[in-house]
Amino acid sequence: MVATHEASPDIDQRPSNAPRIRAILAGGLVLGVGAAITLAAWNDSEFAQGTFTAGAFNLEGSTDGTTFAEHPVGSPATLSFTANPGNLAPGDVVTAPFAVRLDDGTTNDATVTVSTEASTGFLTGLTYSLTRSTAFGCGEAVTGTLVTAGQALGTTPGSVTFALTQGAGTDPGDAVNLCFRITADTNLVQSQTGTTTWEFAAESQ
Repeated sequence: MVATHEASPDIDQRPSNAPRIRAILAGGLVLGVGAAITLAAWNDSEFAQGTFTAGAFNLEGSTDGTTFAEHPVGSPATLSFTANPGNLAPGDVVTAPFAVRLDDGTTNDATVTVSTEASTGFLTGLTYSLTRSTAFGCGEAVTGTLVTAGQALGTTPGSVTFALTQGAGTDPGDAVNLCFRITADTNLVQSQTGTTTWEFAAESQ
């Protein structure tokens, strides 16, 4: 007779219990992942904005010290000379005042550069100077010289500048009063005629 052996209860239970334990552990891992995904996310934002508006800038001139207006290159202001510049003789001196300022809408100070924009005809024997004065008119006290006497008419030396200030509220800036003084010397040619135009170029500061 062949003897038979009955399996031990401990041996039979180990294989069946091991997979069950692994299943429980695996289930626990899945639950852990699921808990991480469902966590709430909090978000907040801040926004900043800037508004940018350009200022205004405008130069105007006057030949009488009272009425100021714009004078573009195509229609420059005509200087009012104290004597007839159309009948000059050697030794004659004629003067003309001019004033410039920043208008009431200008929001920046300025530096003005003076130059000769154009000249036509003949200006032989004519020189000039350009000065600043305390008030409008060539008879007022001189406060500074921009172009010294003897400068050939139709030319302007380099770096002739002066400052202008902006106005306050509805008031324009203070005017800078100027005087052109033209002198005829012995080189003046009879019946010659010429014209010169100066430019006052303002740059905001």
